[in-house]
Amino acid sequence: MELFLVRHALAEPLPEGAGEEADDARALTPKGVRRFRKVVKGLSALGVELDLILTSPKRRALETAELLSDLLSGETRVTPHLAEPPGEALLAEIPQEGRVALVGHEPYLSALLGWLLFGDLLGGSVREALEGRFVLKKGGVAWLEGTPRPGGMALKALLPPKVFRI
Repeated sequence: MELFLVRHALAEPLPEGAGEEADDARALTPKGVRRFRKVVKGLSALGVELDLILTSPKRRALETAELLSDLLSGETRVTPHLAEPPGEALLAEIPQEGRVALVGHEPYLSALLGWLLFGDLLGGSVREALEGRFVLKKGGVAWLEGTPRPGGMALKALLPPKVFRI
């Protein structure tokens, strides 16, 4: 299977002193929408078609998933597990075959990336040890191949959004 880890596109800044509700409600900026449309166009040019999109419930992720749905032949589902550190509950939601995109947030996506690539090789929590080592820019995509389990995937491409701005 192929798995695409997609960080949400550029969103409105969080107002100073705002709480979690305000963070959850942040929308994409017009610039974020424009730039992410180029990412979608670039993925399409690479032949990417998706069977499923799993997205965080936060507004900026939902809006990013909506833009990504141009590549979708299946459904989009919301999961709270993409708005928290990665764990077994998230892995249980990922099908074992097809092409699936996960739309979420940092630092959780980079922790998930490290976990899927290396498993628990370091003993303890590799997710914490590798957090921040694979930085996904806003609108960036990590393209993986293999079995969606710890240590079961290989990195096919790490695509910052800038590569699609031609």
